[in-house]
Amino acid sequence: MVNPMEAMKMKGMLDEFRTNHPKVLKFFQNESTNIEVGTIIEMTLTTRSGETVCTNIKVTPEDMELIEQFKKMASQK
Repeated sequence: MVNPMEAMKMKGMLDEFRTNHPKVLKFFQNESTNIEVGTIIEMTLTTRSGETVCTNIKVTPEDMELIEQFKKMASQK
């Protein structure tokens, strides 16, 4: 069961993230129609020293439910 206080805290953190990084959720909102089972999502992390680490996922049917939730969150303001 979700603690209501923790849920409120997470909502506040999401709102702050949305304010600080508007391009991230907007990207997923704009590209969400292109995400389907089999799509590969790749992420690259670049450290301050310039080292890069890359990973990816191949979207499964189970992932689509979470992606739909992200789409809903991105559209809520």
